[in-house]
Amino acid sequence: QVQLVESAGGLAQAGGSLRLSCTVSGGTFSDYIMGWFRQAPGQDREFVAAISSRTYYADSVKGRFTISRDDAKNTVFLQMNSLKPDDTAVYYCAARAPGGTITVLRASDYTYWGQGTQVRVSS
Repeated sequence: QVQLVESAGGLAQAGGSLRLSCTVSGGTFSDYIMGWFRQAPGQDREFVAAISSRTYYADSVKGRFTISRDDAKNTVFLQMNSLKPDDTAVYYCAARAPGGTITVLRASDYTYWGQGTQVRVSS
């Protein structure tokens, strides 16, 4: 059984920073492609960032957010700087074992998901 547990989100002012983490148990974390997605009420889940042997970012967060992983701790992080009100959403951690064709920005390609955590950014 693979489980992903996310840290609490939080509140920030525009221009501020928050750091999210997601800890994985029950799988071979070092082999997993890890991703972050976000979803606002009534909207589709959208890709934020992913990491395998390299990193990937949505254009909307490039230069502001950094994804990283600590394989010794089975944890993936999302450092969010220069936050904007449009970053307000529930953020989800996701995992996918390698194999087949994987499009990292496609939510349906991930197998396991965290519980989601609320991030709010005020103006």
